[in-house]
Amino acid sequence: MKPSNIILILLIWILALHADFPGTWEVLVHNARIASMHTVVTRFNTVVLLDRTDLSPTEHGYPRYHCHVDPQISEDPEPRPDCYTYSAVYDLINPSPRPLTIITDTWCSSGQFLPDGTLLQTGGDHDGFKKIRMFAPCDTKSLCDWEELDDIELTQGRWYSTNQILPNGSVIILGGKDAVSIELFPPKSGGGVVNFPFLADAADDQMDTLYPYVHLLPNGHLFVFANNKSVLYDHTNNIVLKQYPQLEGGPRNYPSAGSSVMLALTGDYSSATIIVCGGAQYGAYNAMHTTAPAKSSCGRIEATAKEPVWEMEDMPVRRIMGDMVMLPSGDVLIINGAQSGSQGFELASNPCLHPVLYKPDEQLGSRFFIQNPGKVPRLYHSTANLLPDGRVLLAGSNPHSYYNFSTEFPTELKIEAFSPDYLSPVNKFIRPTIIEIPEKIRYGGVFYVVVTVEFPVMVLGVPEVNIASAPFATHSFSQGQRLVKLDVSVAWSGRLGSYRLACKAPPDGKVAPPGYYMVFVVYRGVPSVAKWVQLV
Repeated sequence: MKPSNIILILLIWILALHADFPGTWEVLVHNARIASMHTVVTRFNTVVLLDRTDLSPTEHGYPRYHCHVDPQISEDPEPRPDCYTYSAVYDLINPSPRPLTIITDTWCSSGQFLPDGTLLQTGGDHDGFKKIRMFAPCDTKSLCDWEELDDIELTQGRWYSTNQILPNGSVIILGGKDAVSIELFPPKSGGGVVNFPFLADAADDQMDTLYPYVHLLPNGHLFVFANNKSVLYDHTNNIVLKQYPQLEGGPRNYPSAGSSVMLALTGDYSSATIIVCGGAQYGAYNAMHTTAPAKSSCGRIEATAKEPVWEMEDMPVRRIMGDMVMLPSGDVLIINGAQSGSQGFELASNPCLHPVLYKPDEQLGSRFFIQNPGKVPRLYHSTANLLPDGRVLLAGSNPHSYYNFSTEFPTELKIEAFSPDYLSPVNKFIRPTIIEIPEKIRYGGVFYVVVTVEFPVMVLGVPEVNIASAPFATHSFSQGQRLVKLDVSVAWSGRLGSYRLACKAPPDGKVAPPGYYMVFVVYRGVPSVAKWVQLV
């Protein structure tokens, strides 16, 4: 690291002793009874929590919810019934998440919402290796639950794979341990997998290609990043169109993962920029070097440019296995993780308690802003998800083979929320409230949103209307995460600070795949509470 960056980090920690940083924390659930390895937010403002299912019962589970015999988790000569649940749904109001039934092993699996709002969940380990599961979310008065499909399965087993919804609403399932291939859901006629040699080309002796970062670009092609390499992939014709320059600094994917996000799509949607931040030193995983300093470097690349190059910058804090959350404003929150070690059981130390806000529109060298630290370490198997009210939900952290509550970094059952500074009380008077919005919008069409502002100040500028997807968060990457800024004009302004905004929906599924989105009205960086709409 450059000497100037070392000085910057020292100054930040000195200031931390004497100043308050932006953002606030709160505990939402003191004991969720499971540590969520995979987390999603549904269109009913509920949160689905999902762990692995081979942990064996613990006293902290939901006792005797369902019972089945699972010989894979039993050390006894005779298989014993497992009567505990490993998934639950939380409605953000009720402090007691409702248990769900899931049986096949979801350890290190993947997922994505389908256009109708159903959660597709794929793969895992053991009996879940080829499994396809569905969860059709419902309101809090109903009792929806998992459905594990018996009439269809993955063609190839997928453990540590990535899912991404495509412009036509199908889902591509890419990679996984010993899976140098892709397949689709629903399967193409004839089924089968397609070989994807790039994953083999990017591999090293640490398997640093697991959970590849996959971003759907607005030209319809995929940006696929694994280890320190990336390609532009035409998934329709199974052609690699471009190899991007190698990102300096060593591996960036599991088990050495930092995180990655595609910045907000804006304007005419012809450009897309990807950032990749943090990660472990090469060799830390194989050597089980728990104190090896993590990376602080970030690479930023315009993936749609004719001659793209990586622009490098440093975070103020080193971070391994952090999560990157696209905020409604277009800024990125980097949260969770550790400052030393790698991913894996018992392989990290020095928790990274300070979130960092990344402001992409600032000048190089002035984009990172350290935030108020939390108190709960969120290490391996943690998640972070944007909520409709603009907060970020934090769940999980279980860096152990089983639940362990008597160690330095215990299994974490609390669910927390971090409120970025845009939710500060000083912004109350300029926070928009959505009064009217259609339930369904169509590609390329104009729709109207009626908003009010307590203090009528929109004469200072037209607000943004931004749509955010609900990604599947696991292992430091939010699969399918997306923020699209719409073209907006003020159709009219009424009395008492009410405004009717004319908004143009995304032009096609390449810019925003079909499905449900959170719609935020953002004024001077302050978002409304979102309303859900279906884009068709």
